[in-house]
Amino acid sequence: MGEIEDVYADLDADVSIEEFREAVEEKVEQMGGLADEETAAMLIAHELGENEVNGVADVEPGMEDVEFTAKVTAVGELRTFERDGEDEPEGRVANVDLADETGSVRVTFWDEMAEGATEELSVGDVIAVKGRPKEGYNGVEVNVSDVDPEVDAEVDVQVQDTYRVEDLSLGLSNVNLAGKVLDTDEVRTFDRDDGSEGKVSNLVVGDPTGKVRVTMWDGMADRAEELSDGLSVEIVDGYVRERDGSLELHVGERGAVEEIDEEVEYVPESTPIETLEIGQTVDISGVVRSADPKRTFDRDDGSEGQVRNVRVQDDTGDVRVALWGPKADKEIAPGDEVALADVEIQDGWQDDIEASAGWQATVTVLDEGDGAPSAGNDAGGDDENAGLGSFGGDGGTSGDANAGGEPSSGSDNATASSDGGAAAAVVADGEDAEFTGTVVQAGDPVVLDDGEETVSVDTDADVRLGQEVTVRGELSDGRIDADDVF
Repeated sequence: MGEIEDVYADLDADVSIEEFREAVEEKVEQMGGLADEETAAMLIAHELGENEVNGVADVEPGMEDVEFTAKVTAVGELRTFERDGEDEPEGRVANVDLADETGSVRVTFWDEMAEGATEELSVGDVIAVKGRPKEGYNGVEVNVSDVDPEVDAEVDVQVQDTYRVEDLSLGLSNVNLAGKVLDTDEVRTFDRDDGSEGKVSNLVVGDPTGKVRVTMWDGMADRAEELSDGLSVEIVDGYVRERDGSLELHVGERGAVEEIDEEVEYVPESTPIETLEIGQTVDISGVVRSADPKRTFDRDDGSEGQVRNVRVQDDTGDVRVALWGPKADKEIAPGDEVALADVEIQDGWQDDIEASAGWQATVTVLDEGDGAPSAGNDAGGDDENAGLGSFGGDGGTSGDANAGGEPSSGSDNATASSDGGAAAAVVADGEDAEFTGTVVQAGDPVVLDDGEETVSVDTDADVRLGQEVTVRGELSDGRIDADDVF
């Protein structure tokens, strides 16, 4: 046995002895006689060893050429591009998604190989790939330098036509996923480096396995304003990216978000309200007991913010929820059944805790209530609202709801404008006062809001949330003891 054969015998690589001899001869020639065959054989063996990976999950940016076998899960379109040189021929590129039992990765074919990939590869094919990994836009990508079919190889990866939320993994593309719209966001614009304007928007969809944020770009961004909560849709030709440690499904010009007739089920996983603790980020759900008017405030940078407080009750308790920014515009009314995901539990008003629904939170109206709860339903009184009744609440604990709409002390925004006690600014304590406003809390006390001020009212009158009333009575400690309510 010769020196080359001795080195080959100790090599654990998927190359034939003929291929190995050929590589050694090329290495000797490259080094201009500075290495003999034995040295060249050892160098080749070392390079082959570095290229070995046990699976797709081992492929990392910065590695030298790697070789692995995987199954084709998606074949992208052939795209062309202009090269920098005027006389340079038009470039061609195609992306192909591969997966094995350890993970998935995108590989990129260029020029003639790109044409070959789009013409000859199909989903389900198993191929052996050689190429150099790099950090790509969707994670690790491999620029392919060589590819061979592996018709006899078995890769235990199920190729899916459609995905569920729990199936998503970083790098997947051509993803079709059916889900229920849980939340939508406004369309935002931004300036690209080339001076053009881009558009982006978000929505959140859920299926029986979980929920995922969907980011829509440019021509697709307007879809967020065309869809509403509760619709069942199919995301077509999406691709998976990571943001702040969470997976997102992105949809560009080639994709679509289409309404479907199939009703997709989504059941929120909720934390009981009585178990909430400061510092948690949790999902909660329940029925809206009260909903304050939206308040605006000035931020430190001079911009205007907005917040709206609602109180949500489940069968273990209730909690005030501050809806910030665009979420304050959400159409939510007492009696609505809602799910709030990724809310932060903070120190609230009057030593209570509250949930803060910021930009990362999802606010979903699961079922619209059939009416506001009646006033005076304390101490186990009649509750005309079926949604509230279903949770068995006694209705008597709503009196601490803050109709003034103050954000919590732990909030990251400025304070809202109203603090209640408005009647004291109109007449002196002990004198008769009159105040007209909208009922923003129907309980004990009733709280009225006229858009600028709020006032607490002691009354047995039967009023409803949203009703505009006028009260007259003696002012005492900033509260009106109403003799007349009309």
